[in-house]
Amino acid sequence: MLDRLTGLEVMSKIAGTGSLSAAARTLGISQTMVTKHLAALESRLGTKLFHRTTRRLAITDDGRRYLELAERVLGDFEAAEAAVAADRVEPRGLLRLNVPLVFGVRQIAPRLAEFARLHPGVTVDLGLNDRLVDLAEEGWDLAIRIGTLRDSSLIARRLAPCRMVICAAPAYLAAHGTPRSSAELAEHNCLGYTLAQAGAGRWRMGSGNAGVEVTVSGNLRANNGDALLAAAIAGQGIIYQPTFIVADALRSGELVPIRLELPTSDVLAVHAVYLPDRSPSAKVRAFIDFLAGAFAPEPPWDRGLGSRACLIG
Repeated sequence: MLDRLTGLEVMSKIAGTGSLSAAARTLGISQTMVTKHLAALESRLGTKLFHRTTRRLAITDDGRRYLELAERVLGDFEAAEAAVAADRVEPRGLLRLNVPLVFGVRQIAPRLAEFARLHPGVTVDLGLNDRLVDLAEEGWDLAIRIGTLRDSSLIARRLAPCRMVICAAPAYLAAHGTPRSSAELAEHNCLGYTLAQAGAGRWRMGSGNAGVEVTVSGNLRANNGDALLAAAIAGQGIIYQPTFIVADALRSGELVPIRLELPTSDVLAVHAVYLPDRSPSAKVRAFIDFLAGAFAPEPPWDRGLGSRACLIG
């Protein structure tokens, strides 16, 4: 089946140039193809669009009415193409962004005003949840994911490391003692994060592929890092959380880092992920570049913690 949009273009060019051959030259196709497109269009409509003789070609009344409508369609199509092309160059339009809840509230939302100042043509639709969303099915342009990325067809850009810390309140450690080895964690109340890739009862320790999973248990599990933070500050137990959640409590002394014989995992990171596209839209590129700049050369939540070497094992 011949392309209908090309058929509209063919008709418009025939009417504009006054001949099949001139229309063919303008479109860069053969006169035979011009004739085929016109014949297919007339067959589909069930009417003649042009009177043709060996010496002249004239548009019919039906052709004139159809041409008016066809040129509206072509105009809308050209406008749509221009708009999409512009979106590839100038950041603008609606950016649907999905981010894990705590990270979004703490690290993304406070930066949106600056992004809006830099890119006033972009409107951000921020979705906050810890569920692994389907970007294509749910219509997200971009997502921030934290941890070790699972195999997928998504394009990913690493934005920052995600440093992990084992810590507890001074009151808890005074009452129960400070563990010195990963094995001693079994003797303590370890508060579990249920959405961790290893599960609430297993903490991954060690560097790279040499890491091991340590079994822990406790009287609280939660699917939210801030809930675990509050419980730990209150002295309920030990937590294993990223520095973007616990850094302020460590700086204030509300929590104390615990150093064991194994370092905390160093394979986690903050990534921006988006659907495969040979040329992602300007709004997506702009937001990724904005975050990469904001989080470099060291994530802002880790700044000022350099003197506490025990934070990273």
